Amino acid sequence: MRDDYRHEVKHEISYSEMLDIRRRLSAIARRDTHARDGCYHIRSLYFDTPEDTALREKLLGVAKREKYRIRCYDGDESFIRLEKKTKIGGLGTKDMAELSPEQVTGIIAGDNDWLIDENDELLRQFYVAIRNERLQAKTIVDYTREPFIYDPGNVRVTLDYDIRTGLKLQDLLDFEAPTVPVKDSPIILEVKWDNFLPEVIKQAVQLPVREQAYSKYAACRMYD
Repeated sequence: MRDDYRHEVKHEISYSEMLDIRRRLSAIARRDTHARDGCYHIRSLYFDTPEDTALREKLLGVAKREKYRIRCYDGDESFIRLEKKTKIGGLGTKDMAELSPEQVTGIIAGDNDWLIDENDELLRQFYVAIRNERLQAKTIVDYTREPFIYDPGNVRVTLDYDIRTGLKLQDLLDFEAPTVPVKDSPIILEVKWDNFLPEVIKQAVQLPVREQAYSKYAACRMYD
């Protein structure tokens, strides 16, 4: 296994729990310097096979799985990334490659032959997945994220809310397109760390005994 896998725990919390966790984290952790007023907006375009392999594996709890997405932040077209998220049980890692707006538009339109000629290994892997697994754009997922960082243990805690689905919307860069709130307006607490999780963070976030298998992508696909 690669040495950059990190522990990941994700579960749904209530609004009052979010307020308590936010208050406790504000006293011990620092805000991400990339966040504006403590938060930022994330938009992701997820890819899957015609048989919805990534979605089905998530719902079935398959231990080892991968998914591809293209992501941007705060509507900024100057910083767009292709990401491949790999999970093995409770461990996860992420590979990334930058894309231009023109490249994103081309990928969505099916113009992807150029990927195989790129020097970036992830772009070539994405091309192989498109050709062999018939990956295709599925839906856009929007949400707001509040990130906190605690340096010991390289801990990152995020609070995600206002999760919205683009239904079958595929144009990542159409920021005027309407999106729809997902059912029950969930709030998701996510905690990531390297080799150890400091006790002060455990107490601040009050992790449950068992992780809840919540997926923003799966929640947004329930409208298909």
